[in-house]
Amino acid sequence: MIVTVTPNSAVDLTYLHPDIRFGETNRVPTAVARAGGKGLNVARVIHQQGHPVLAVATAGGRTGQALVDDLVQAGIRHQIVSVQSDTRRTIALVDSDREQTTILNEHGQNHTPQEWLSLTAGTTAALAGARCLVGSGSLPSGADDTFYAQLVDLARERGIPSIIDTSGPGLLAAARSGASVLKPNREELAAATGIDNPVNGARALVRLGAGLVLVSLGERGMLAVSREHPLSSLHARLPRVLAGNATGAGDAAVAAVAVSLAAGITNAESLLRQATAWSAAAVLMPLAGEISPKYARFVEELVVDRLVDEPRL
Repeated sequence: MIVTVTPNSAVDLTYLHPDIRFGETNRVPTAVARAGGKGLNVARVIHQQGHPVLAVATAGGRTGQALVDDLVQAGIRHQIVSVQSDTRRTIALVDSDREQTTILNEHGQNHTPQEWLSLTAGTTAALAGARCLVGSGSLPSGADDTFYAQLVDLARERGIPSIIDTSGPGLLAAARSGASVLKPNREELAAATGIDNPVNGARALVRLGAGLVLVSLGERGMLAVSREHPLSSLHARLPRVLAGNATGAGDAAVAAVAVSLAAGITNAESLLRQATAWSAAAVLMPLAGEISPKYARFVEELVVDRLVDEPRL
């Protein structure tokens, strides 16, 4: 069982339209509404691939009920912590002609102290028999930056690996707590560390205590820096650029790492290959939370280079 935790869940609305014109009226098909937030996207991919997963998430108000209804319909096992505030919404505008996706993310309101305690208690209970813990997504405005670090501590106490995909001070706190894997994208890494070069930024997180840092580089693939080999790095990429919707690519990468770690696979290159292949396969799908079956072929097609010094990426 893999446990995912989504403290700032959302209802994702995706509009698929071939020619979105900003500043004008657009007549579009009805939006596809799904339970979302990064941790729930991770859980959806894991579930799609037939692996056991339990999604721990918050939900409140009418949007929160819509989120729960979607999880039930999708058959994703879940444990919901009820909160007073309405669950936020995110909007993805996918323009297939221009191969562009525009994202509008509501911040989400902070939970009460008791709600945070309930989320932590619910996660603790969910970890009985778990093989991996995933914490993903932003935190609500005003939340304690150490929440994900607390999840890392819970995982360590139970002898299971932890994967954290977040941004800002929460990313640094998770590194200091010794997260097994961190998965920021290039922009999140630079914002958190103040370091533009992604190799050096990843090394900074490893020095803080992270075991492995995987950095999404968009169409340029993915980078890995590990505690075992901090002075070198691995760069994986497909030999061609894929067209599609990259909204859930990072979440698919996290799902791949979770499935691998739960199976006892810890080799950095193996994790990088699976993460990059699943991430690429997500780009081919119209909605976040799914991957194309082409991921198996992508694993074989990947070009993986070992980099030294301070390469420019």
